[in-house]
Amino acid sequence: MAVAQRQRRQLRLLQPAQRGLALERERPLAVPTFVVLLRGINLGSHNKVPMPALRTLVEGLGYEEVTTYIQSGNLILSTKDTAAKVSSAVHDAIAGEFGFDVPAVVRTRQQLQKVLDGNPFLEKAKEPNALHVVFLTAKPTVDKVKKLMSADWGDEEVAVKGTEAYLHLPNGYGRAKLNNMVVERQLGVAGTTRNWRTTAKLLELAAR
Repeated sequence: MAVAQRQRRQLRLLQPAQRGLALERERPLAVPTFVVLLRGINLGSHNKVPMPALRTLVEGLGYEEVTTYIQSGNLILSTKDTAAKVSSAVHDAIAGEFGFDVPAVVRTRQQLQKVLDGNPFLEKAKEPNALHVVFLTAKPTVDKVKKLMSADWGDEEVAVKGTEAYLHLPNGYGRAKLNNMVVERQLGVAGTTRNWRTTAKLLELAAR
């Protein structure tokens, strides 16, 4: 019984709808909210960026309601700037302050909602940790998408929709063939991966 209850709780995490988000999406926002996903931040000793310092840096760019989530490089902020301008500004600020080149992938709150709604593996995944999303910096070519999706990845699966690559990894991400570097190399586009729980949490934070 305990196992069944735990599985039901886990499966609920797979549902993209968050309490109150449907109503929230209908409310016009005076200042748009963006989610900024940094690639390769705080991986072991690589590209160390303290979150308080990152918040201070981004607030110094004039952005409002700046929030960070966990150490992997996730920012939520509000601004009337375009997504492209936010990406460039955050990238350049990190390069200037910390001295390394980190792609900054930016999505609007509405785009992130579509990512959660559009996962083709929701019904198939038995646990949330089987689901990951690679957020790409640009839309890959059709030929490269076909090549990636037609390759034999064993029990792992990938589906590319626009600027996102959805991963279904039944055995988790740790030893997966379809990791971030492989997807980038196959598609010829930089990207950064987030697991399903993190993606859902970022939408929740962006909707507040």
